[in-house]
Amino acid sequence: MRKVELGRTGLMVSELCLGSMTWGTQNTEAEGHAQIDLALDRGVNFIDTAEVYPVNPISAETVGRTAEIIGSGLARC
Repeated sequence: MRKVELGRTGLMVSELCLGSMTWGTQNTEAEGHAQIDLALDRGVNFIDTAEVYPVNPISAETVGRTAEIIGSGLARC
């Protein structure tokens, strides 16, 4: 996977980003873990966790759930 610099930070991230904002609402934890595994196997190291897109309404029940799924998924690595 080709890497590019993230702005001027010196951090190198994969050219492709894994979107994860619907995990916990439209995807299960197991599905999120499977997507993380597949992305990592292909060299993706950039995960977008934004919950601000208009297609997935923010709710008190799911705020932060995406980050929890990413954390538990990466803890398995």
